[in-house]
Amino acid sequence: MGYIDKNLMKGEKIVYQSRLHWAVFIWPVIFLIVGVLFVAAGNVSVVVGILFIIAAMLIGLSSLINYYTSEFGVTSKRVLVKVGFIRRHSFELLLAKVEGIGVVQGVLGRILGYGTIIVTGTGGSKEPFSMIDTPFEFRKHVQEQIAAIQESK
Repeated sequence: MGYIDKNLMKGEKIVYQSRLHWAVFIWPVIFLIVGVLFVAAGNVSVVVGILFIIAAMLIGLSSLINYYTSEFGVTSKRVLVKVGFIRRHSFELLLAKVEGIGVVQGVLGRILGYGTIIVTGTGGSKEPFSMIDTPFEFRKHVQEQIAAIQESK
């Protein structure tokens, strides 16, 4: 049971959930490959290779923790986001208070299917969340829930 499940209000249902994209592991893999290549080259480069492998393990551990402790959800009443484990950032906004939701994607994000979601609330608050898997799907579900609330009024 995750953060979103534990923080549902009475009568609230989860409509859509997402998580970080697997691309958060690209840098650790690159560091690991470079480290292995240095170690395979031998001589003095073995020390450099071991340093790269240690860096890959540390960055990879950090990425793994972020991946498994980040949740992005749309419910029938709110947008909920929780990122981090020890240093936690949570964001909850009633759908009625959402002014807009934007998606920013670079070329690699378009190819691999990840992007940054920027949720704008009334009063001008803007909250960006990076490396989200299928960001346009997330935005679509937020917009559908906002439309459903407006139709029911």
